[in-house]
Amino acid sequence: MAELVARGESERGELALLRRGDVLELRVNGVFVMDTAHTETERELATATLHAVDAAELRVLIGGLGLGFTLREVLADPRVREAHVVEIEPELLGWHRDGLVPDTAAAIRDDRVRCHVGDVAEVVAAQPPGAFDVVLLDVDNGPDFLVYDANSAIYRGEFLARCGEKLTAGGTLAIWSADTSPALRGALQEVFGNCEELAIPVRLGQHETTYHLFLAVRGAVPAR
Repeated sequence: MAELVARGESERGELALLRRGDVLELRVNGVFVMDTAHTETERELATATLHAVDAAELRVLIGGLGLGFTLREVLADPRVREAHVVEIEPELLGWHRDGLVPDTAAAIRDDRVRCHVGDVAEVVAAQPPGAFDVVLLDVDNGPDFLVYDANSAIYRGEFLARCGEKLTAGGTLAIWSADTSPALRGALQEVFGNCEELAIPVRLGQHETTYHLFLAVRGAVPAR
């Protein structure tokens, strides 16, 4: 039986934070988004991407706060000087600030963190060219498992190219997805001339599945 920890509503519908035993679970309009038991790919989104970036200092933009595990992993890298977090749901940001997600409560209070409440496409568009070394996008379940239909645009060429404009030379765009996506891989290949897909096995209770990370580098040699 799940215990309701917090609930909010916006023009996009209902947002709920539930507790099942020691596990917190985030749901949007009744749809499972993520929990605190299976955080491998959220953390890998940060570690795999930052590992690939050769820079003494890093400025990072994270699209989607979620339960904060990507942000926490980003801040664990001592090279990170700024971590900008874009979250469309102000209620979720408030829950983090109120300490309702204990595993990542310290991350949101880190002095390097800058929070932006709004749509990731609008926030990214407002940034100056070359503002970031890394852009990490985890704003939905992937192009084929959308929680919000409007998020389909972030997996298409126009927005991917906009992200590329905001990256420094050699900067990396990383996108989390619940499944593989030839269309997303093709779009990244077209925009950046390269794309690496990482498949990460995850066990959800008795069920085994695989989540995917898509990485593209601005100015890299095209993959063959």
